[in-house]
Amino acid sequence: MIINRANLASMHVALNTVFNNAFEGAPSYHEKIAMLVPSNTRYNDYKFMLQFPMLREWIGDRQIRNLAAASFQIANRDYEATVEVDSNDIEDDQLGVYHPIVAELGRAARQHPDLLLATLISEGFTTPCYDDKTFFATDHPVASGTQSNNGGGSGTAWYLFDATRAIKPFIFQRRSLPRLISQDSPDDEHAFMRKKFRYGVDYRGAVGYGLWQLAYGSKDTLNTTNYIAARAAMMQLTNDEGTPLGVAPNLLVVPPALEGQAKELLHADFMGVTGEGTKTNVWRGTAEVLVVPWLK
Repeated sequence: MIINRANLASMHVALNTVFNNAFEGAPSYHEKIAMLVPSNTRYNDYKFMLQFPMLREWIGDRQIRNLAAASFQIANRDYEATVEVDSNDIEDDQLGVYHPIVAELGRAARQHPDLLLATLISEGFTTPCYDDKTFFATDHPVASGTQSNNGGGSGTAWYLFDATRAIKPFIFQRRSLPRLISQDSPDDEHAFMRKKFRYGVDYRGAVGYGLWQLAYGSKDTLNTTNYIAARAAMMQLTNDEGTPLGVAPNLLVVPPALEGQAKELLHADFMGVTGEGTKTNVWRGTAEVLVVPWLK
């Protein structure tokens, strides 16, 4: 291939197609648990989420909740990955060897929010959310008391989420979509000095905590007893007026180390043998199992 502007432009189109196909085809889980929020500035303000949306009978004047003193902002960050292509490979029509690399850039771009969320989830036991308590805490302030979404323990963490609502337990804030960009002009200093062209992907965005009421984290043993306790704790949550929130946990999220226990708990037909015979697993299918490879 002759290296000129026209051929390099055609090559960029081909690589962009590889990138987009890999991006669209890559498996991803972040849309299950994170609310996608478009962003048009450096950060977004989420004061509107600080109260769980609930209706009441309209008697007298409307009850206005003042959120002016609250602060709940998520700032966007920049992310990138870049590779180099040797001009000799282009000239010798060896560009095909780079297609898998560009495809991996597309896959990585699609799954990057998953990785960010995995870190955010894991840090939920030590990182505060909007009420200044850790996201998974035993003492979230509600009215004059407290409520818990932390199952305690000191082992491998597992999580139960209500992902049935428009508002999710977490937020994925997207300032810009991932894009494949190039530094591939024959006149570039880098190309002139090193015979290299550069291709990279970048985007802007961020992840953050949403409503803790829709999430439950535990480091206690993942078994039937603790799973039942987690479901009950979530479904018994109330707003500051004592009205049940109607939380419906439907997603059990685990690291690879707990995949077997999670699937046995929610997929098995029977729970084992008792003195009266085999006991039906009444918890089968009560939640979907999601194994996240980036969780530990």
